[in-house]
Amino acid sequence: MTSQLITLLTVSARTATLLIAPDRFLFARDSVLDWRLSKSDGLVVATGRLHSVVLNLGNLEPESHYRLETADGALTFATATETALLDIRDFGAKTGSEDNARSIQSAIAAIPAGGILRLPAGLWSSGPIFLKSEMTILLEEGAILADTGSRQGRRVLPARHADGRVLGTWEGVAEPCFASLVNAIDCDNLTITGHGIIDGGGDRGDWWTWPKDTRDGARRPRTIFLSGCRHVTLSGITVRNSPSWTVHPVLCQHVLAAGLTIRNDPLSPNTDGLNPESSSDIRLIGLDISVGDDCIAIKAGKRDPRGGPDRPTQRVEIRNCLMQRGHGAVVMGSEMSRGIHDVSISRCHFVGTDRGLRIKTRRGRGGAISDIHLSHCRMDGVATPIAVNAFYFCDADGHSDYVQSRKPLPLSIETPRIANITIRDVVISGAETAAAVFYGLPECQIDAVSVDGLSVAYAEGAKPGLPEMACHLPQMLHAGIIAENTRFSLLARLSPQSIHPSL
Repeated sequence: MTSQLITLLTVSARTATLLIAPDRFLFARDSVLDWRLSKSDGLVVATGRLHSVVLNLGNLEPESHYRLETADGALTFATATETALLDIRDFGAKTGSEDNARSIQSAIAAIPAGGILRLPAGLWSSGPIFLKSEMTILLEEGAILADTGSRQGRRVLPARHADGRVLGTWEGVAEPCFASLVNAIDCDNLTITGHGIIDGGGDRGDWWTWPKDTRDGARRPRTIFLSGCRHVTLSGITVRNSPSWTVHPVLCQHVLAAGLTIRNDPLSPNTDGLNPESSSDIRLIGLDISVGDDCIAIKAGKRDPRGGPDRPTQRVEIRNCLMQRGHGAVVMGSEMSRGIHDVSISRCHFVGTDRGLRIKTRRGRGGAISDIHLSHCRMDGVATPIAVNAFYFCDADGHSDYVQSRKPLPLSIETPRIANITIRDVVISGAETAAAVFYGLPECQIDAVSVDGLSVAYAEGAKPGLPEMACHLPQMLHAGIIAENTRFSLLARLSPQSIHPSL
């Protein structure tokens, strides 16, 4: 339901997430907005002050009508029905328990279709739990679901289901992985919502000491792992302190993440914020992300003898998000062998990341990336705001002549393809190396890049640096648009600093 300036993103029986004036602001508002929530009889049930475009409402009642009123407009909406409301305490969960997984799992088993499992305020320590279809898990304000951090006796998800379908994955390859704190496998119509916290326990145990290794026959867990799910909604919650990738939907369809806060230690290895992989119809709206690696990383499997996720990632909407710190704000690849298509990034704010929009691949990956649209975004303090690199030196052979050669090689199934990138109305301040770099393969150029409206201001006192992870690149300082083996379909409305003689 939408008014002129207010959009209802999602509503459950007990919570709702809305966007207010999302076309006037990016994520933060330039002034505080007062709001008031009333029931249909006019009784005011909540008031507050809003600093961003995202409003997460809680403590709602099922099957009830509400009216939200603000200076930016008003909206009437109704909450959903609920068949049952169960409390984990009624199944033996205790705040003093070292591991509540068995009690929480018993509660999940008891929930009827359309029911809600409530985690009230308190610290609920737990090992991995497994959700099911047609349920909602509600973390009330003050509730913390915290991983024990231990891998002793921890369940391992195999690389594949019994029928051969991919289950456990690691960087695009089918591999056994430790179960995450919250797991959903082959679930439909699932909601995780509330004002509480899901803490992945990354700083407990030894997870961050072996980022690329295998121990006890498995890879590190995520915090929320969704595999083969359809129609999943994540709203309002904070997800933090992840052992590796934080929220990982793989082989999923129709996933909405709205109004989430994602936080990881800046030095924690490979703790990406949200990684859709081989999934379709993904909406990431109003997210506040600050992590130890990429904020949003879009993946699509990897060519490997062991196999992996076998579908493209397509139809991804990213809007009104704040992405801070981290290596990249929105990154595609390097695992993209099944293809990444139709990604829209709009009205987002990138602050202090190494790169803003980044596309990375290499010979040997194959696959294609196409129809990528970046518009009405701002980047502040981003060293290389836009980077498209077909020479990314990942894997053991990443520095080999095959990957890094600037001579044209024969086209094959292993040749990656990049096409149709649109950059429109992007404002950049504090850039260091270059405004944008495009490094295409000589045998397969980056095709149809359109830049229409790019304003760049550079950081004072910056030092020369490498704009991308590839061999044979010179260090740069305050360069404009640098392009090799790239065809531009449009270059318009560029600030003078954005123009480089190489074009």
